[in-house]
Amino acid sequence: MRYIGGKSLVISSINEVIQQKCPDITSALDIFAGSGVVSDFFKKSGFRTISNDFLYFSYVIQRSTIGLNKKPSFRQLGIADPITFLNNLNIADTDIDINNCFIYNNYSPVNDCQRMYFQPDNALKIDVIRLQIEIWYKSKRITENEYYYLLGSLISAVPYVANIAGVFEAYLKFWDKRTYNPLVLQEPTVFSNRKRNICTNMDYHKLLNRRCDLLYADPPYNSREYLPNYHILETIARYDYPTIAGVTGIRASCPEEKSLFCKKKSVETAFEDLIRDTRCHHVLISYNTEGLLSTDRLAEICQDYAAHDSFELFQFGYRRYKSKIPNNAAGLQEQLFYFEKG
Repeated sequence: MRYIGGKSLVISSINEVIQQKCPDITSALDIFAGSGVVSDFFKKSGFRTISNDFLYFSYVIQRSTIGLNKKPSFRQLGIADPITFLNNLNIADTDIDINNCFIYNNYSPVNDCQRMYFQPDNALKIDVIRLQIEIWYKSKRITENEYYYLLGSLISAVPYVANIAGVFEAYLKFWDKRTYNPLVLQEPTVFSNRKRNICTNMDYHKLLNRRCDLLYADPPYNSREYLPNYHILETIARYDYPTIAGVTGIRASCPEEKSLFCKKKSVETAFEDLIRDTRCHHVLISYNTEGLLSTDRLAEICQDYAAHDSFELFQFGYRRYKSKIPNNAAGLQEQLFYFEKG
């Protein structure tokens, strides 16, 4: 999953900070989970993990991995390998009406549609798989865990056949070679850490009263909203036939879907509210030197709520960091703001 601000390249640095500053923690709240790589790291580390994101497609991915400690059995379905079944499913094998296939009719160049997000065959395959999963769930042939396991597999597979440069805000005007590959679902990676891990899909404010050893926060850094950049994944996950508009067929956004962290006038208040209201003992915030809020101001807010001079800023690039606050950092630097809550 190619994801804006994804943390797969800095997991080792996150781990180093945790091992140095709070090695005895046993629970963690990943409050802006995104692609889920940090929640996955927390779970693999043996922490009781709470993973949250406001975007539903992100929640689906977490439910298919973080939320499960064993692979679902699909006992009621009566199909030994539902992933293989779905990979081989064609619309001719179903009662699905092609006119109800939202992705095919709106995001591939068929009929009067000019959008080039997917080759028509792959667009139709996305619809057929998505609708079949819904049919199984509504007819109670699969459980909730099985539903999210299959849906997470679909969401994770879509970017690998999408005609995009990295995100779904726009499509390429020529067909990238990846789009000629057939959509193929893979089994989500499920493992047990013997903990009751929780995945949620809500406004982060509602989770600030949750007690965990560690709050990890990776909010948006700039004015780019996440929903427009991943609108098609959100639509596939919800499959709610939304009102769409414009050249790219973007979902109609609601005011409450705008992140306070994406606005210069509200980002400082958003950070202060987050830090003030969390009930977690340790706080770790990911940010970078090109964020809307300056390094100095975010450091000041952290220090205002830090206990025992515990605040420290780790700044790094290319998987390396320095535990100091530079006056003039050369180039973009990733940052980890750590402190114990006072």
